[in-house]
Amino acid sequence: MPLVTDIGLIARTVVDAGADALTVANTYPAMAVDFATAKSKLGNATGGLSGPAIKPITLRLVFEVSKAVNIPVIGTGGIETAADVLDYVSVGATAVQVGTASFSDPKASEAIVEGLARAIFEVKANSIKELRGQFLTENG
Repeated sequence: MPLVTDIGLIARTVVDAGADALTVANTYPAMAVDFATAKSKLGNATGGLSGPAIKPITLRLVFEVSKAVNIPVIGTGGIETAADVLDYVSVGATAVQVGTASFSDPKASEAIVEGLARAIFEVKANSIKELRGQFLTENG
């Protein structure tokens, strides 16, 4: 769903069809090659780009979808820290999913959760719920 002209329209259509929540987004079609060996770094000629590189793209998509619908939006893409979680929450995500970070550190989600309380305290909020949609409200 990430490579579309109007993701808000698609999100509304999916809600009208009965969706209870939306996950935004997935990997992006990409390619990585090693010029010295003329081989793909992905195993196949092309594959999915994920991790920190996609966060700015997916963050915008979560923002657009959150403006368009009134159901939970699950943000995915490039989440490695508590601050990443709060970025997604601030643009409207109800929840997040950690993927690529878990490949290099199977305990990444635990570290993120442990950092959330500290990050919420640092911005003088009482809960994560207080931060949900904050950017969306100010800029949506």
